[in-house]
Amino acid sequence: MDFPQLSRLFRGPAFGQPPSVRAEEGRGRLAVFLGLLAALAIGSPAWADDQPNYSPRTYDLTLRAISDYEEIAGNGGWVSLPPSAQGLRLGARGKVVLALRKRLAITSDLDPALPASDQFDDAARQALEHFQARHGLSLTGSVGRLTLAALNVPVEERLHQLDASATRLAALKFKFGERYIVSNIPAASLEAVENGVVSRTYTTVVGSPDRASPTLQTRVTAVNILPYWNVPQSIMKADIMPKMVRDPNYLAENHMRVYRGGREIDPATIDWTGAKGTDFLVKQDPGVYNSLGFVRIDMPNPDAVYMHDSPHRDLFRYDVRFQSSGCTRVAGAQDLAAWVLEGTEWTGQAIQDQIDSGQPKTIKVPKPVPVAWVYLTGWGSPDGSVQFRPDVYSIDSPTVQGPATSGMATADVSDRTASVPVTAVRASAAIAATPN
Repeated sequence: MDFPQLSRLFRGPAFGQPPSVRAEEGRGRLAVFLGLLAALAIGSPAWADDQPNYSPRTYDLTLRAISDYEEIAGNGGWVSLPPSAQGLRLGARGKVVLALRKRLAITSDLDPALPASDQFDDAARQALEHFQARHGLSLTGSVGRLTLAALNVPVEERLHQLDASATRLAALKFKFGERYIVSNIPAASLEAVENGVVSRTYTTVVGSPDRASPTLQTRVTAVNILPYWNVPQSIMKADIMPKMVRDPNYLAENHMRVYRGGREIDPATIDWTGAKGTDFLVKQDPGVYNSLGFVRIDMPNPDAVYMHDSPHRDLFRYDVRFQSSGCTRVAGAQDLAAWVLEGTEWTGQAIQDQIDSGQPKTIKVPKPVPVAWVYLTGWGSPDGSVQFRPDVYSIDSPTVQGPATSGMATADVSDRTASVPVTAVRASAAIAATPN
């Protein structure tokens, strides 16, 4: 199979379009499966409307949400549901269903004017899906483990999330342009905004708690098609070198080369048990196996992070998406690149043609696009709902030291570059796969 065929097999469908994957005979099922994964990952969330979640209005909307939740707290908040609530779904009935409906009515996910009932009817299902949407969970309409956990977070903690997010919003001095990109790290999602309206919404995978994505404000300046990946020193020490000790063929199997002084050297000449990561450079070739996928979107910043494609697209379908080493993996990175380059010759098709050619290409963005990575765990949404996401980096808690942010970085910038090439989903992905 040649490179164009491989790229078409592994890429997802265009944003907002149904999957359409043409594969060679004998590979059709795999191609369709990959296309379905991409379709699940790239589609806009059901609660999204055309107003961005981060805009000049977000601070005021969050203050309004704080007022609403202070009223809820003043009325006594809500009672935690018992473990037996897990598994409730359409058709269930009983005292636990009655308690669930009351819980949903307190936060207006269920119409408070409806009479009390112990039936899990269609109104309860829709209310639960509304709750799941507000918390970034898959819309199953049933009570899974993650949904029950979110239902049982006390109102005081929700208020703390809103207060902490409002404080961070007040400190931001982001210059909103006609076009801008915002990635909310706890939500693991990204919006491309144009003239105050959301043009694109993307699912993302962001940094794990021990390799956190930083908050930042910068501009997109270039798009790299078929990028090389220069493995950063932190990942070299933590991941690559131990893997080479266990499996001397690891670099070759992952299409990686070793360089010293600008010259390629044989990995077998290195003592991987005692080598220093600063003695050489490991670079991964472009291709379907590259950790950055087919596209990298560059944006100068002191943490040396960026946005990129990914060959591990199965991760985009999970509710919990904190598996990267600091960069932001974007489901639909090719589409985002085309949006950034809108008005130039580099349309989505032109980008795909360049990928099919097998030749790397760096394209400078004529008009750099502002981008912000923010950390909002609770905020008022333009549609009137109040959104919550997990405080995955424990930044909301003043007693826990959170990750460095741009301008306050304490780690070496190479600690936050790209994603580790893996052949299996990490333990965090296994956790993410549990029912919500």
